[in-house]
Amino acid sequence: MIFMSKDISWDDQRCFLAVLEEGSLSAAARRLGVSQPTVRARISSLEESLGTPLFTRSVNGLAPTETARELHKSAKAMAMASADFIRKASAPPDAIAGTVRLSVPEVMGTEVIPTMLATLQDRYPAIRIELELSNKPADILQQEVDLAVRTVQPKQEALVARKVASIPLGFFASPAYLARHGTPLSMEDLSRHHFVGPDRSLSDLALAQKLGLSKTTAKIALATDSHPAQLAAARAGLGIAIIQVPFGSRHSDLVHILKDQSVYALDTWVVTHENLRAVPRIRAVFDCLVEGFTHYR
Repeated sequence: MIFMSKDISWDDQRCFLAVLEEGSLSAAARRLGVSQPTVRARISSLEESLGTPLFTRSVNGLAPTETARELHKSAKAMAMASADFIRKASAPPDAIAGTVRLSVPEVMGTEVIPTMLATLQDRYPAIRIELELSNKPADILQQEVDLAVRTVQPKQEALVARKVASIPLGFFASPAYLARHGTPLSMEDLSRHHFVGPDRSLSDLALAQKLGLSKTTAKIALATDSHPAQLAAARAGLGIAIIQVPFGSRHSDLVHILKDQSVYALDTWVVTHENLRAVPRIRAVFDCLVEGFTHYR
């Protein structure tokens, strides 16, 4: 049971959340940009206020107590609400200005989105973008982000989603790799080649399985769920990778092989909350992304 002896500081709760999610005082301090003793003092202050310990030391760092685990969801919700408050207060409500938090898959964030954001900046220089790179869908309903680019169609009724592209995927390899191993001319030829492929991603593993490129049947030179790492490995000559055709074709150190082979089309949506769609800065970013993907595909 928790016995609160005094009011609880939000700064103490921020430190608690950082330690809980990072697993150590030092990592939490780096995340928050403060000193480790400051984090330690705030955790001690919070534990004193609550009248219960929140962490115990273990060989792997700080282990959360049951109380800490129960408080995680509430602390996370407060952090997201605070960030949302700051974004909404960053400009007058009728101005095309202020902060917009955008979540996109990591490879799009490095290969596709920057060009679109450059166009956005030219048109609306007072808009500031916070870019979150993650292959996991951010929670728009809980105000974690304002906008998202997703490759899975959202189902929640409160979300506004616009399908912007069906991006073709293709097989790519470096000229150096093809010089060493030859160029495959058919799907059957792929069985003798090395691949750069997924590690644990269920959707990517399912696609590889469908193409006959599972870990048990293909020569996997590198397994990683990071798509930018797959791209870099293919460019370095480690093997053949499945890459989005529009940006794979832009790289002079990659060759699109088996062009007539249909690999997969990656359906893509731009998503926001229905309550945010009319906010000028959100609408400006939303429309810019729709336009950008229309050209990209």
